[in-house]
Amino acid sequence: MSLEKFKSLHKQNQPLLIANTWDVISSKAAEKAGFQVIGTSSHAIANILGYEDGENIPFEEMFFVVEKIAKSTSLLVSADFESGYSDDPQQVAKNVEKLVDAGILGINLEDGLTNGKDRSLGDISVLTDKIKAIKSHLQSKGKDIYINARIDTYTTKHLDAINETLKRIKAYEAAGADGFFVPLINTDEDIKAVLETTQLPLNVFMKDGLKTYEEFAALGVHRISYGNGLHAKITEATNKAFDDLMKTKSLK
Repeated sequence: MSLEKFKSLHKQNQPLLIANTWDVISSKAAEKAGFQVIGTSSHAIANILGYEDGENIPFEEMFFVVEKIAKSTSLLVSADFESGYSDDPQQVAKNVEKLVDAGILGINLEDGLTNGKDRSLGDISVLTDKIKAIKSHLQSKGKDIYINARIDTYTTKHLDAINETLKRIKAYEAAGADGFFVPLINTDEDIKAVLETTQLPLNVFMKDGLKTYEEFAALGVHRISYGNGLHAKITEATNKAFDDLMKTKSLK
């Protein structure tokens, strides 16, 4: 029932604004503020545990934090799952089953590959095979999860980003994806092209330099997230707080 509720929130009159959190404290704050859904930020969780973003954190450590978050809140929870913490689709499916058993209703699963600080676009078959493996494995156990297929055509600056995006949408939808996350897509024309290609929900990214929530809403997108954005601001505030304490020797 909760999964159906989660899916229904992508069909509201206004886009679903995701609360990207990284620990129990931030998740409780999101719940108190009135958010409907938590989306754990893999970037933020990696950073608080001393790892760089880009699937450098082991799955077990990411899972530990995500499970704590899920148990701390009554909100629906989706997990940013990078590329699944394995190159083996069957292992990715087993990792996802652990999330389902912990109460996670959705995942972001990406087709971008990170090598150090360099990011490249994986072959279309890589994410296709992972989606198929996840859906098949869960179905065999009477389970399911919302797969938000992340398409990294814009983050990797593909030369023909929109047409490559549309091609991947068709392949991932056929494989069993439930929705699409296309970070950094921003022009009216490109967003409209995506919405005309699929009936599945579109998730976009909110940050300085991109459209506002209201502008995205006017175009008809279904879901908006901001990744590590809020955690970065909290980190800046923490740095300033310690600087001020050192300078003033006071908490005032």
